[in-house]
Amino acid sequence: MPNQIFTAGLHNMADQVYFFKSFFRNIFKKGFEWEELFRQTYLIGYKSIGIITLTGFILGIVLTLQSQPTMKEFGAESYIPRMVSVSVIREIGPVIIALICAGKVASGIGAELSSMNVTEQIEAMEVSGANPVQFLVVTRILACIVMIPLLTIFADAMALVGGFTATVLSGDITAKLYFTNALTILDYSDLLPALFKTILFGFAIGFVGCFKGFTSNNGTASVGLAANSAVVTASVWIIIIDAIVVQVTNSILYS
Repeated sequence: MPNQIFTAGLHNMADQVYFFKSFFRNIFKKGFEWEELFRQTYLIGYKSIGIITLTGFILGIVLTLQSQPTMKEFGAESYIPRMVSVSVIREIGPVIIALICAGKVASGIGAELSSMNVTEQIEAMEVSGANPVQFLVVTRILACIVMIPLLTIFADAMALVGGFTATVLSGDITAKLYFTNALTILDYSDLLPALFKTILFGFAIGFVGCFKGFTSNNGTASVGLAANSAVVTASVWIIIIDAIVVQVTNSILYS
Protein backbone atom coordinates (compact mmCIF):
# COMPACT_ATOMS: atom_id res chain seq x y z
CA MET A 1 0.00 0.00 0.00
CA PRO A 2 2.69 2.60 0.83
CA ASN A 3 4.47 1.66 -2.40
CA GLN A 4 1.29 2.25 -4.38
CA ILE A 5 0.79 5.66 -2.77
CA PHE A 6 4.42 6.59 -3.43
CA THR A 7 4.16 5.43 -7.06
CA ALA A 8 0.92 7.34 -7.56
CA GLY A 9 2.56 10.44 -6.11
CA LEU A 10 5.48 10.12 -8.51
CA HIS A 11 3.13 9.70 -11.46
CA ASN A 12 1.16 12.76 -10.39
CA MET A 13 4.35 14.79 -10.04
CA ALA A 14 5.51 13.69 -13.48
CA ASP A 15 2.14 14.67 -14.95
CA GLN A 16 2.43 18.12 -13.38
CA VAL A 17 5.95 18.60 -14.73
CA TYR A 18 4.79 17.61 -18.22
CA PHE A 19 1.77 19.91 -17.87
CA PHE A 20 4.03 22.79 -16.85
CA LYS A 21 6.30 22.17 -19.85
CA SER A 22 3.28 22.18 -22.12
CA PHE A 23 2.06 25.45 -20.58
CA PHE A 24 5.45 27.14 -20.87
CA ARG A 25 5.98 25.95 -24.44
CA ASN A 26 2.59 27.23 -25.60
CA ILE A 27 3.15 30.73 -24.21
CA PHE A 28 5.49 31.52 -27.08
CA LYS A 29 3.62 29.79 -29.90
CA LYS A 30 2.09 31.84 -32.69
CA GLY A 31 -1.57 32.71 -32.62
CA PHE A 32 -1.74 33.67 -28.96
CA GLU A 33 -5.34 34.03 -27.77
CA TRP A 34 -5.31 37.65 -26.62
CA GLU A 35 -9.09 37.96 -26.68
CA GLU A 36 -9.49 34.94 -24.42
CA LEU A 37 -6.77 36.30 -22.10
CA PHE A 38 -8.65 39.59 -21.72
CA ARG A 39 -11.90 37.70 -21.13
CA GLN A 40 -10.29 35.64 -18.39
CA THR A 41 -8.79 38.71 -16.70
CA TYR A 42 -12.28 40.20 -16.65
CA LEU A 43 -13.83 37.04 -15.21
CA ILE A 44 -11.10 36.54 -12.61
CA GLY A 45 -10.61 40.18 -11.69
CA TYR A 46 -13.82 42.12 -12.12
CA LYS A 47 -16.07 39.25 -11.06
CA SER A 48 -14.06 38.87 -7.84
CA ILE A 49 -13.92 42.53 -6.88
CA GLY A 50 -16.99 42.40 -4.63
CA ILE A 51 -15.80 39.67 -2.28
CA ILE A 52 -12.28 41.10 -2.34
CA THR A 53 -13.52 44.57 -1.36
CA LEU A 54 -15.62 43.21 1.50
CA THR A 55 -12.80 40.97 2.74
CA GLY A 56 -10.18 43.71 2.70
CA PHE A 57 -12.43 46.24 4.40
CA ILE A 58 -13.49 43.87 7.19
CA LEU A 59 -9.91 42.66 7.61
CA GLY A 60 -8.77 46.22 8.34
CA ILE A 61 -11.62 46.81 10.78
CA VAL A 62 -11.10 43.55 12.69
CA LEU A 63 -7.33 43.94 12.89
CA THR A 64 -7.69 47.48 14.22
CA LEU A 65 -10.36 46.61 16.78
CA GLN A 66 -8.44 43.57 17.99
CA SER A 67 -5.19 45.50 18.45
CA GLN A 68 -6.62 48.64 20.06
CA PRO A 69 -6.98 47.33 23.65
CA THR A 70 -3.38 46.09 23.75
CA MET A 71 -2.02 49.24 22.12
CA LYS A 72 -3.98 51.42 24.57
CA GLU A 73 -2.57 49.45 27.48
CA PHE A 74 0.95 50.38 26.42
CA GLY A 75 0.03 53.91 25.35
CA ALA A 76 0.87 53.19 21.72
CA GLU A 77 -2.39 54.01 19.97
CA SER A 78 -0.55 56.18 17.48
CA TYR A 79 1.20 53.09 16.14
CA ILE A 80 -2.04 51.34 15.15
CA PRO A 81 -2.02 52.65 11.54
CA ARG A 82 1.58 51.46 11.11
CA MET A 83 0.83 48.06 12.60
CA VAL A 84 -2.21 47.55 10.39
CA SER A 85 -0.35 48.71 7.30
CA VAL A 86 2.70 46.50 7.75
CA SER A 87 0.83 43.38 8.87
CA VAL A 88 -1.76 43.58 6.10
CA ILE A 89 0.55 44.45 3.21
CA ARG A 90 3.45 42.23 4.19
CA GLU A 91 1.64 39.04 5.19
CA ILE A 92 -2.07 38.91 6.04
CA GLY A 93 -3.46 40.57 2.91
CA PRO A 94 -1.67 38.46 0.27
CA VAL A 95 -2.38 35.16 2.03
CA ILE A 96 -6.06 35.82 2.84
CA ILE A 97 -6.83 37.12 -0.66
CA ALA A 98 -4.98 34.21 -2.26
CA LEU A 99 -6.95 31.70 -0.19
CA ILE A 100 -10.22 33.38 -1.16
CA CYS A 101 -9.20 33.32 -4.82
CA ALA A 102 -8.24 29.67 -4.45
CA GLY A 103 -11.78 28.96 -3.32
CA LYS A 104 -13.41 31.06 -6.02
CA VAL A 105 -11.07 31.03 -9.01
CA ALA A 106 -9.28 27.67 -8.77
CA SER A 107 -12.53 25.80 -8.15
CA GLY A 108 -14.21 27.60 -11.04
CA ILE A 109 -11.38 26.81 -13.45
CA GLY A 110 -11.20 23.20 -12.31
CA ALA A 111 -14.94 22.66 -12.67
CA GLU A 112 -15.10 24.41 -16.05
CA LEU A 113 -12.23 22.51 -17.65
CA SER A 114 -13.32 19.23 -16.09
CA SER A 115 -16.81 19.72 -17.54
CA MET A 116 -15.29 20.42 -20.95
CA ASN A 117 -13.13 17.33 -20.59
CA VAL A 118 -16.09 15.11 -19.64
CA THR A 119 -18.19 16.36 -22.56
CA GLU A 120 -15.22 15.85 -24.92
CA GLN A 121 -15.05 19.51 -25.90
CA ILE A 122 -11.28 19.51 -25.41
CA GLU A 123 -10.90 16.54 -27.76
CA ALA A 124 -13.15 18.30 -30.27
CA MET A 125 -10.84 21.32 -30.17
CA GLU A 126 -7.85 19.10 -30.89
CA VAL A 127 -9.63 17.41 -33.81
CA SER A 128 -10.61 20.77 -35.28
CA GLY A 129 -6.99 21.89 -35.26
CA ALA A 130 -7.23 24.30 -32.31
CA ASN A 131 -4.69 24.34 -29.50
CA PRO A 132 -6.62 23.64 -26.28
CA VAL A 133 -3.57 24.17 -24.03
CA GLN A 134 -2.92 27.61 -25.47
CA PHE A 135 -6.59 28.59 -25.49
CA LEU A 136 -7.73 27.08 -22.19
CA VAL A 137 -4.64 26.75 -19.99
CA VAL A 138 -2.19 29.49 -20.92
CA THR A 139 -4.80 32.25 -20.90
CA ARG A 140 -6.20 31.26 -17.51
CA ILE A 141 -2.85 30.90 -15.79
CA LEU A 142 -1.56 34.21 -17.16
CA ALA A 143 -4.81 35.92 -16.18
CA CYS A 144 -4.35 34.65 -12.62
CA ILE A 145 -0.73 35.82 -12.56
CA VAL A 146 -1.86 39.30 -13.62
CA MET A 147 -5.05 39.69 -11.61
CA ILE A 148 -4.23 38.12 -8.23
CA PRO A 149 -1.56 40.78 -7.46
CA LEU A 150 -3.94 43.55 -8.58
CA LEU A 151 -6.74 42.16 -6.44
CA THR A 152 -4.37 41.93 -3.49
CA ILE A 153 -3.26 45.55 -3.91
CA PHE A 154 -6.89 46.66 -4.02
CA ALA A 155 -7.72 44.57 -0.94
CA ASP A 156 -4.75 46.08 0.92
CA ALA A 157 -6.06 49.55 0.12
CA MET A 158 -9.53 48.59 1.36
CA ALA A 159 -7.98 47.17 4.54
CA LEU A 160 -6.38 50.54 5.25
CA VAL A 161 -9.74 52.20 4.64
CA GLY A 162 -11.34 49.72 7.02
CA GLY A 163 -8.65 50.37 9.61
CA PHE A 164 -9.22 54.10 9.29
CA THR A 165 -12.97 53.61 9.70
CA ALA A 166 -12.50 51.60 12.89
CA THR A 167 -10.02 54.15 14.25
CA VAL A 168 -12.36 57.06 13.58
CA LEU A 169 -15.25 55.31 15.31
CA SER A 170 -13.23 54.83 18.49
CA GLY A 171 -10.93 57.85 18.43
CA ASP A 172 -10.13 61.22 16.93
CA ILE A 173 -7.76 61.13 13.97
CA THR A 174 -7.75 62.80 10.59
CA ALA A 175 -7.52 60.89 7.32
CA LYS A 176 -4.29 62.68 6.42
CA LEU A 177 -2.62 61.74 9.70
CA TYR A 178 -3.82 58.14 9.56
CA PHE A 179 -2.70 57.41 6.02
CA THR A 180 0.56 59.32 6.50
CA ASN A 181 1.42 57.12 9.48
CA ALA A 182 0.27 53.99 7.63
CA LEU A 183 2.25 54.59 4.45
CA THR A 184 5.46 56.20 5.65
CA ILE A 185 6.42 53.07 7.60
CA LEU A 186 6.48 50.98 4.43
CA ASP A 187 9.61 50.41 2.37
CA TYR A 188 10.72 48.14 -0.45
CA SER A 189 11.45 45.26 1.94
CA ASP A 190 7.70 45.19 2.69
CA LEU A 191 6.35 45.78 -0.80
CA LEU A 192 8.56 43.71 -3.10
CA PRO A 193 8.37 40.36 -1.25
CA ALA A 194 4.60 40.78 -0.92
CA LEU A 195 4.26 41.51 -4.64
CA PHE A 196 6.48 38.57 -5.53
CA LYS A 197 4.38 36.29 -3.34
CA THR A 198 1.14 37.33 -5.00
CA ILE A 199 2.58 36.54 -8.43
CA LEU A 200 3.52 33.04 -7.24
CA PHE A 201 0.11 32.68 -5.60
CA GLY A 202 -1.55 33.62 -8.89
CA PHE A 203 0.49 31.04 -10.78
CA ALA A 204 -0.32 28.34 -8.22
CA ILE A 205 -4.05 29.11 -8.34
CA GLY A 206 -4.21 29.11 -12.13
CA PHE A 207 -1.92 26.13 -12.62
CA VAL A 208 -3.64 23.89 -10.07
CA GLY A 209 -7.11 24.76 -11.35
CA CYS A 210 -6.13 24.07 -14.96
CA PHE A 211 -4.24 20.87 -14.13
CA LYS A 212 -7.06 19.39 -12.04
CA GLY A 213 -9.67 20.22 -14.67
CA PHE A 214 -7.60 19.33 -17.71
CA THR A 215 -6.55 15.90 -16.40
CA SER A 216 -9.85 14.78 -14.86
CA ASN A 217 -11.07 11.47 -16.25
CA ASN A 218 -13.69 9.98 -13.89
CA GLY A 219 -16.88 10.86 -15.74
CA THR A 220 -19.41 13.39 -14.49
CA ALA A 221 -18.31 12.87 -10.88
CA SER A 222 -14.92 14.31 -11.80
CA VAL A 223 -16.36 17.83 -12.11
CA GLY A 224 -17.01 18.15 -8.40
CA LEU A 225 -13.85 16.25 -7.53
CA ALA A 226 -11.74 18.54 -9.72
CA ALA A 227 -13.22 21.67 -8.15
CA ASN A 228 -12.74 20.39 -4.61
CA SER A 229 -9.22 19.09 -5.28
CA ALA A 230 -8.25 22.37 -6.94
CA VAL A 231 -9.27 24.38 -3.86
CA VAL A 232 -7.47 22.11 -1.40
CA THR A 233 -4.29 21.76 -3.46
CA ALA A 234 -4.08 25.46 -4.32
CA SER A 235 -4.58 26.40 -0.66
CA VAL A 236 -1.79 24.05 0.43
CA TRP A 237 0.54 25.45 -2.21
CA ILE A 238 -0.25 29.01 -1.10
CA ILE A 239 0.77 28.19 2.47
CA ILE A 240 3.93 26.41 1.31
CA ILE A 241 4.93 29.25 -1.03
CA ASP A 242 4.30 31.80 1.71
CA ALA A 243 6.52 29.91 4.17
CA ILE A 244 9.32 29.59 1.60
CA VAL A 245 9.19 33.24 0.53
CA VAL A 246 9.16 34.46 4.14
CA GLN A 247 12.16 32.30 4.98
CA VAL A 248 14.11 33.41 1.91
CA THR A 249 13.21 37.06 2.45
CA ASN A 250 14.26 36.99 6.09
CA SER A 251 17.53 35.27 5.25
CA ILE A 252 18.32 37.93 2.63
CA LEU A 253 17.25 40.99 4.63
CA TYR A 254 18.50 40.03 8.05
CA SER A 255 21.54 37.84 7.34
